[in-house]
Amino acid sequence: MLEFITSYIGFFAAFCTTIAFLPQAIKVFKSKSTKDISLYMFIIFTVGVLSWLIYGFVINDMPIILANAVTLILSFFILIYKIRYK
Repeated sequence: MLEFITSYIGFFAAFCTTIAFLPQAIKVFKSKSTKDISLYMFIIFTVGVLSWLIYGFVINDMPIILANAVTLILSFFILIYKIRYK
């Protein structure tokens, strides 16, 4: 039972931290503006998310894998726009 609850807490946390990037990605897509976003912060963040994704695969933890796969896509999207519209 505890493992079941722990898993749902993990998925909920993963959902919240992942979905938090969606409004920013939508705003960047619509406005084509990234002037207030730090390039270095997003590079470091994207590398960190990639590292979390690899870690999730190594320990076979589905909440970590799913959250970081989606976050990596959104983060990479924002990073590409940041570089493209600099």
